[in-house]
Amino acid sequence: MLKRIFTPLLPRVIAGIILGVICGLFFPEGLARVFTTFNGLFSNFLGFIIPVLILALVAPAIADLGRGAGKWLLITAGIAYASTIIAGLLAYGTATALFPTLLGERNLSSFADPSEHFLTPFFEVAMPAPMDIMTALLLAFCIGVGITLIKGDTLHRGLEELRNIIMKIVISVIIPLLPIYIFGAFLSLTMNGQIGTVINTFIRVVIVAFALTVLYLVLQYSVAGAIAGRNPFKLLRNMLPAYFTALGTSSSAATIPVTLQCTLKNGVREDVAGFTVPLCATIHLAGSTLKIVLFSVAVMMFMGRDIDPGTYIGFIFMLGITMVAAPGVPGGAIMAAVGLLGSMLGFDDTMISIMIATYVAIDSFGTACNVTGDGAIAVAINKFFGDREQKLEPATEPAPAAS
Repeated sequence: MLKRIFTPLLPRVIAGIILGVICGLFFPEGLARVFTTFNGLFSNFLGFIIPVLILALVAPAIADLGRGAGKWLLITAGIAYASTIIAGLLAYGTATALFPTLLGERNLSSFADPSEHFLTPFFEVAMPAPMDIMTALLLAFCIGVGITLIKGDTLHRGLEELRNIIMKIVISVIIPLLPIYIFGAFLSLTMNGQIGTVINTFIRVVIVAFALTVLYLVLQYSVAGAIAGRNPFKLLRNMLPAYFTALGTSSSAATIPVTLQCTLKNGVREDVAGFTVPLCATIHLAGSTLKIVLFSVAVMMFMGRDIDPGTYIGFIFMLGITMVAAPGVPGGAIMAAVGLLGSMLGFDDTMISIMIATYVAIDSFGTACNVTGDGAIAVAINKFFGDREQKLEPATEPAPAAS
């Protein structure tokens, strides 16, 4: 069933992107608002289900790893944070080297905030999540590691059933509707002029950002391929459905089901993928950090602000922590970074509004880099742990037979 669902997903996602842009050129506003309304409902449902999905995937996966799972969580988190910081430093070095020549005397006098022209839905239905993403992640850690420390498997079996229920929802509801959601997202972006405004103003920064995300993915998979003894470009090709899905959803968390399937296709063990992918979806933000750094440096140069290297490097290290478990919605990373932009870099309200508008307009490229990079981390962790002939100590012991 998974093969039948996921195999045709990539062409449907690409078709949704292309048709969304084309239809955005001539659709009447009333018809476009129908899709905007659908996207609002679907996005709210994703916000409701994502914390449950993280709990349902991560907790049993950690329990499956057996004793010592906590060590692997720390190793994965350390690799994800290091990847995020390296991306930020690479972006800063690139921006300071290239932007003084590329940007020249450009300014932001002609920039208009495209958010003023957003399409609005006909109605909205609130769907509050049972918990936030960080709560779900911490709860999954506690329960998963706890199961490895006790005798008995009742809770473990219950979590496996919850995982099966959530995956049924993913396969039957979320995956089939994703192309429509992606179509609506690009339809809205095209009709409200958001993409055009940002590209016209920041065209050179956009080109550098896109090229750097691609370069960083090649670097990540080259390292992962060397560790695992695999062809990095084949590994990267298998992740394309996740990349293009993230382009449409602009949410790492919403793309978890597709990322998980692509990771399994790369030969990662199911229990390793089950905790690595959801964990990295909330803490591995290399693409988002890369994009925030490039655009914040560009805005500071446009505004004639001095850039202190020491302060900015400190900003990158803090950014990697602040964005952890950023809301699983488009633009979540930049909203988490707003406080740091003001307190550490001295951004005023105008500069922050420009940052938010530009980030949200091309949010999907950073998210796609985040998601695809998660697969590289999973391949490396799988080599360190999954290639062992035997698991660590069993998570549970059989209960004694009743007398």
